[in-house]
Amino acid sequence: MRIVLQRVSEASVSISGEVVGEIGGGLVLLVGFTEGDSEDTVRWMADKVLGLRVFSDEEGKMNLSLGEVGGDVLVISQFTLYGDTRKGRRPSFIHAAPPEVAIPLYERFLEILRGAAPGGVESGEFGAMMDVALVNAGPVTLVLER
Repeated sequence: MRIVLQRVSEASVSISGEVVGEIGGGLVLLVGFTEGDSEDTVRWMADKVLGLRVFSDEEGKMNLSLGEVGGDVLVISQFTLYGDTRKGRRPSFIHAAPPEVAIPLYERFLEILRGAAPGGVESGEFGAMMDVALVNAGPVTLVLER
């Protein structure tokens, strides 16, 4: 499982011009799955995201977690995180989990976050062509992998 995490002041996701999810301050998570990912992987990553101290305290240091700032989360499925561009000019996606594996993991990840995140948890639609708009605060961008 791989996540590109961005700290944002606002973000939204649209499908065919219609906003299907939007948040204020918090995190945007671009999430990809690979073969071998499991319930344990999803739980570990959700815990990592929720506890990661990427928000500034009163001294301007990244010392606060999502829970401590009451932030929202926008989760976007993105199989292209497992694109391999080492050979040729066309990415290979053979390491991305197929939909029958990835969809249940994605839904479980959302379920865990919705049960534990302090603010709202919004999402895009798995497999849909989406437009994601965000204002990266900082900027802060991290890659999480397990």
